Amino acid sequence: MFNKIRDRLLWSYLLVLASILIIFAIAIRVVFVRTLAKQQTEKLVALAEGVAANGQFQKSNKKFENEFFLRDLAVHNQALQWFDTQGELIAQQGNVVLKLPILVDPNQKIQFQTDKIAIEGVTLRIISTNNGQLIGYIRASQSLKELNETIQKLDFCLGGGIVMALVLSAVGGVFLTNQAMQPIEHSFQRLQQFTADASHELRSPLMAIKSNAAVALKYPKGMRSTDGEKFQAIANATNQMSRLTEDLLFLARTDNIRSHDWERLDLTAVLQNLIELYQSQAAAKQINLLGQLTDDLYVLGDAVQLIRLFINLVQNAIHYTPEGGKITIKTNHFGTYIEVKVRDTGIGIAPEHLEQVFERFWRADQSRSYWEGGCGLGLPIAKAIAKKHGGEITVTSQVGIGSCFIVCLPAKNS
Repeated sequence: MFNKIRDRLLWSYLLVLASILIIFAIAIRVVFVRTLAKQQTEKLVALAEGVAANGQFQKSNKKFENEFFLRDLAVHNQALQWFDTQGELIAQQGNVVLKLPILVDPNQKIQFQTDKIAIEGVTLRIISTNNGQLIGYIRASQSLKELNETIQKLDFCLGGGIVMALVLSAVGGVFLTNQAMQPIEHSFQRLQQFTADASHELRSPLMAIKSNAAVALKYPKGMRSTDGEKFQAIANATNQMSRLTEDLLFLARTDNIRSHDWERLDLTAVLQNLIELYQSQAAAKQINLLGQLTDDLYVLGDAVQLIRLFINLVQNAIHYTPEGGKITIKTNHFGTYIEVKVRDTGIGIAPEHLEQVFERFWRADQSRSYWEGGCGLGLPIAKAIAKKHGGEITVTSQVGIGSCFIVCLPAKNS
């Protein structure tokens, strides 16, 4: 039980931490990429403005001349293109050039081209310093390869950092969850021990009350009729309290059963004996108790506990099935697991109560009031036994139609 809680706490902690780290990494990436893109655009604008300020355009010769140190263009994967007022290419420098036509709209300054590599370009208008007229366009472009490589390195670092942080957090989380669960486990163990001790100590006085009440009822001479009814009520209450203390003691000791004391059991024979044992009790209520059992079903476990599990389910079915009803015990073998279904045509359980049927001392107003002798521990005991043996127990039900309890246990074929 505590291992499951510990694992759930650890995974919840890691999930929250992973969500925070991923959101933080995405925010860093967005800001970093936008900053890099803005810086590259600003560099292209500065490059184009510098070339335009120092360049000389001779329209007659269709020639581009400037004093700019052009060999740096190849080093930085940049290129320059000069266009006339009609958008015709006059000259270009560099290898990384945009092959798209010029955009004469001054509001659209950035262009992208995707071929083998991505290229970013910035186009500026060239205005004559003499008369202020438009004399052409200058376009500076640069490969985005270096930028993309930087972004890939950033993604790798952020992803690796998240993974490393989660691994270290998982190690620390295991330690912290163990530390957090230790007081809870200690308190639970003390509560279990108290329940076991209290149940054990209640045995003796309850047996004394039960014996004296039985003696009084056996020799009723000199006893008033009303006294007989009171002694009978005392005997009934004592029986119920005895069952309660035995169930509490059983639950408290369930976790202490050592698995190396388990034995290989013929589950088919166990269920067949239970059907024969409760056949008369079912017949007294005119209930048809049937078995659809598969041969050679073997499990590894404690015989007393497993018999107790199916006794509780059969008793539960008999108590909640009205006269003329039907109870079917059916087995199936699925690979490494054995499935046992105990189906009845009883009063059923409301959908909102299905998750509560295995809680200790739980009783629904309608479904649990049918059996006055129950103390609300039969199904919790059955679930505890199934879990102890590496299996599980589930229930499906419809009000007025019936219920089906399904027990899955690991098979022991050899």
